[in-house]
Amino acid sequence: MSEETWLAARLIPTSGINGADEQERRATSALLAVMSAVREFGRSLTQPLGAPAGPVQTFIEVPFRLGDGKAFPDGLIRVSRGQRQWTALVEVKTGSSELQTEQLERYLDIAREQGFDALITISNEIPPVPGQHPTAVDKRKLKKVALHHLPWSEVLTAAVMQKEYRGVADPDQAWVLGELIRYLEHPRSGALEFSDMGPSWVPLREAVNAGTLRPTDPAAVEIAGRFDALVRFAGLKLGRRLGAEIVPALTRRELAEPVTRTQALATQLVAAGAMTAALRIPGAVGVLSVTADLRAAKITCQVDVEAPREGRPTTRVNWLVRQLKEAPETVRLESFAAYSRGPGNAELLKVVRESPGILIGDPSKEIRSFRVAANSPAGTKRGAGRGSFIDSVLAAIDGFYEDVIQNLKPWMPAPPKLRSPDAVVEPEPVATSLVSTAISSQDGPEV
Repeated sequence: MSEETWLAARLIPTSGINGADEQERRATSALLAVMSAVREFGRSLTQPLGAPAGPVQTFIEVPFRLGDGKAFPDGLIRVSRGQRQWTALVEVKTGSSELQTEQLERYLDIAREQGFDALITISNEIPPVPGQHPTAVDKRKLKKVALHHLPWSEVLTAAVMQKEYRGVADPDQAWVLGELIRYLEHPRSGALEFSDMGPSWVPLREAVNAGTLRPTDPAAVEIAGRFDALVRFAGLKLGRRLGAEIVPALTRRELAEPVTRTQALATQLVAAGAMTAALRIPGAVGVLSVTADLRAAKITCQVDVEAPREGRPTTRVNWLVRQLKEAPETVRLESFAAYSRGPGNAELLKVVRESPGILIGDPSKEIRSFRVAANSPAGTKRGAGRGSFIDSVLAAIDGFYEDVIQNLKPWMPAPPKLRSPDAVVEPEPVATSLVSTAISSQDGPEV
């Protein structure tokens, strides 16, 4: 047998995983061990949750007595610095397993009795809004104990960004973190990607096409939440490639009250048969907006760009077109004039390249902004794979960033130029007719 068929020994092997319990136990132990061994990675996960910047200690299946019985949370994390100590229980789910309300409330009671600070849950469930928990629990149990949730995709993103972009000081620790990344990326690890729009997807899509979807239909709220979760997952996945933290573009109210965001998206779905979300990418020229139109079966990605503040209208259009030399000809451009309402002048990039003036409506009005958009077909299947809605959204976002957004730069005015020292400045003649002879308080006595 040739050496090409030999399997390299791995620190965290995926072989030998028998059943969901073994999968969950191995993922928990691997993650917590690497958090303790790789200092930078442990801090990247615990500091945003309120832990101090200190050594991370981790344990698995710690027994606690609650009432007449015993409970075994999947793990425990303790971070100490000086006199301060931060402790959190950990509950982990892998594969398609979901967090259970009764179990979480029992662990919250244990944390409160023990004086712990938080309960951290890790699963493949992705809340639509960052900071929101996918499982509803009794609010009264959260008065003294914080409840945090980390999707596996977010854990993987944090690991990749720490190793590939932020860096790990110790080479051996960097190798250990790389082994965790290899493990989590393996299909048998149980750390799955977003792969299902839910059982309500097909009935809802049929109701949208038939025009029978109503605001009281619970499927509208469910699919609206899953769409936000899908866009958030797309941001995490794109962020791993860019080495940047990409987050959903939400208002302060939507972050404080996630229910309002989901309800507004469900209302849009009922009224227009479409759903819209946005991603904020560091350093990008604008926010990436994505709209899924279920009636037209298309995905639209767009970005708004501020036009240059000087130059003729044709010059401003050419400034944008020059930056889109690698973009497909089917990209749509739209210009908006100052103090104008309604839609602007729109045309495909292929036409604008030949006739830039087609985006100029009234030459006397100043162009203030542009909109660059691209359409792609939307899949219909609820799962992942060819012809699925999930893959069509992910491909549309990645493709639009690669073809359009990463090539766009904001306009900057030219810096002022130094005047030549040899230049002769002619004094301006004083107009005698403008000299005032009226008496002023600044005049002194006449000599």
